[in-house]
Amino acid sequence: MAGLIGGLLNAAKSLSAQEVGVQVAGKNLANVNNPEYARQRVILGDRVMADGKLGPVGSGVEALGIKHIRDQFLDATVTRETAITSSLDAQQTALDRAEANLGEQIDRSGDSAFVGDTGKSANGIASAMGEFFTAFDHLSASPTDNGAKQVLLNKAESLVDMFNFADQRLQGVQNDLTSEVATAAGSVNSVLKQIADLNGAIAQFEVGNPGSALELRDQRQARLEELASYMDFEARVIPGSAGQIQVVTRDTTGADVMLVNKTAVLGGLSFDGVQISGGAPSTVLGLQGGSLKGHLTARDGAVQQLRDDLKVAADQITAAVNAAYSPTGANFFLAAPATGLLALDPALSFSTLRTTATADAGANEIALAVSDVARKKFSTGSGDLIDGTISAFYNQMVSGLGQSLAGLDAKIGDQEIVQKMLTNQRDAVSGVSMDEEMADLMRFQRSYQASARVVRVMDELLDGLVNELIR
Repeated sequence: MAGLIGGLLNAAKSLSAQEVGVQVAGKNLANVNNPEYARQRVILGDRVMADGKLGPVGSGVEALGIKHIRDQFLDATVTRETAITSSLDAQQTALDRAEANLGEQIDRSGDSAFVGDTGKSANGIASAMGEFFTAFDHLSASPTDNGAKQVLLNKAESLVDMFNFADQRLQGVQNDLTSEVATAAGSVNSVLKQIADLNGAIAQFEVGNPGSALELRDQRQARLEELASYMDFEARVIPGSAGQIQVVTRDTTGADVMLVNKTAVLGGLSFDGVQISGGAPSTVLGLQGGSLKGHLTARDGAVQQLRDDLKVAADQITAAVNAAYSPTGANFFLAAPATGLLALDPALSFSTLRTTATADAGANEIALAVSDVARKKFSTGSGDLIDGTISAFYNQMVSGLGQSLAGLDAKIGDQEIVQKMLTNQRDAVSGVSMDEEMADLMRFQRSYQASARVVRVMDELLDGLVNELIR
């Protein structure tokens, strides 16, 4: 009779265990479209073993726990690649804005980038420079033509506006990037606080049952990947801390800077408009990934280089044109404008515009000299600001932007392949498969039905045995 009762108890335990299996499979299926969720598995087994007449006897199958199917290495790798991808995406977006604000048509279809047909970018600097020097050509052919003089002054004003507007727009791009970094730094601090709070919640739930706060761990991993979109870091498990982690990044020397330790956020991030600092005490960070790094790299790198090159081009135009125009006893462009990159000399007007330094109104040596500036090859070895012609320098400057964008396009394409491959590897481990979960659901259902059948048989045997004893 004792054997029948023991068998009945074991069957009852099996019912409970299979029920847990059904619940876990159902939870997995419910989260099949949840990107933050990692699949779970019920662990079945005997809790204790005892000696019996026929050898060791188990106490009956039980649900010993629920296992989280996660690979920490793959999680860390995906997080790291997320930071790299975000940095490249941020740079690409910033340079796309710079290209649009420069107002040039850049052909990036081939192996090299170059300024396209100026007819397609009639409002760009390249077109304005060409039209300015062409106007001097036309004026040299008709030095006394008032219409040609007016056209020249209009083209000169257009050139000034093109340079100054381009510089202002590029400065606006830099200001926007600065604002985005400041906003992102605030978002990072919010995410760090959420990670610290989840650390505390996980520790509270796992004090007596390590590894049991599965949903909280899923949420924390999602926050870590969100943090990776802003910056690069390392998440370190703290031994003996009931599942808590540290979030550590690096300073400019490569030394560790701790941002989160258990439930504490250490200083958080701050941005002074130039550098990003973090930790306690606050230390300048040497970020290598994330959108924060990407925005600052574009702002202080390619976009600033564009502005610097624009100023060099404007200064060279000012110096060269003034040198050619100087026999008139005046400058054409203002040598050092208080604002902007380029400005007409205040003394220049329709009435003061000259084509010659002689008394002959029909002479044109000044107009010819200025028009020749477009074809002149400058040399830094001779004290000039650039090498080659002004148009070639400008074309090289804009082409550099196009090449940077083309390079980023290629890098992002490669990076997306790597990240997708790693994400697929992780999904193969942690992702929910509907086919697998449906198979598990059916398996646990059948096991439950079989255990229920055993319970019924045991009950019938006990009923028969008790009734026989009564007789």
